[in-house]
Amino acid sequence: PDAFPVALKGKIVMNNMTFKYSGKETSALERITLTIPAGESLGIIGKPGSGKTTLASLLFHLFPIPRGCLLIDGFDINDIPLDILRKSIGYVPQDSFLFSETIEKNIAFGSHDSIMTHEEIENAARIASIEKDIEGFPNGFSTMVGERGITLSGGQKQRIAIARAILSKPPILIFDDALSSVDAGTEREIKTAIEREIHGRTTLIIAHRISTVCACNNIIVLENGKITEQGTHEELINLNGFYAKLHALQKMKDRDA
Repeated sequence: PDAFPVALKGKIVMNNMTFKYSGKETSALERITLTIPAGESLGIIGKPGSGKTTLASLLFHLFPIPRGCLLIDGFDINDIPLDILRKSIGYVPQDSFLFSETIEKNIAFGSHDSIMTHEEIENAARIASIEKDIEGFPNGFSTMVGERGITLSGGQKQRIAIARAILSKPPILIFDDALSSVDAGTEREIKTAIEREIHGRTTLIIAHRISTVCACNNIIVLENGKITEQGTHEELINLNGFYAKLHALQKMKDRDA
């Protein structure tokens, strides 16, 4: 289309989406129909290989997608310019990559070439619960990480990656099992901060801990690429299916820990 809005708001609609990786016999996703209103959150739960990451990665348009299957703000994903699409999504993977650079530059990498002030970078670090750690490093935000600098824990790396993802305030945020490497206390801290920050942003939270997704507006359970359960946390507990059983199991483990 000639006129494309520079900013997306983040309403995501999947219509009967089936997706198969080339060379694979079975579909990674099958007949997924889903609406995520702009500014709402979707929790995605499922065993490894159930299609959770595939579902999220389709939003980056890394693979061909049939017309009409995936719409953002009513636009077919095939009609959205890639630069606008990718600037509109903040992504935190399970294992985040940090450069051999200063912490400030590692966080600023999320700005997509926009110039960010030190205050904005500090604010993102505060939201991601990493600011206090950074203040304790030898040179604060100017501390080098990687080969020529300090070594960070898995949880610290993840929190820097979260700061990077939220820095440019994208309308869509994806947390792909991003809290699995932090302890329960840090998870609670980050969740509280993220919940404030994601207010008004479309957010997909992929997780294996129910505690990570229980506050989402809507939650789906994926099994073999299909949605088998869908609803709020309370609705899924009352269903007494996979989600409820996983919740009971995790609560028992937390008590024993």
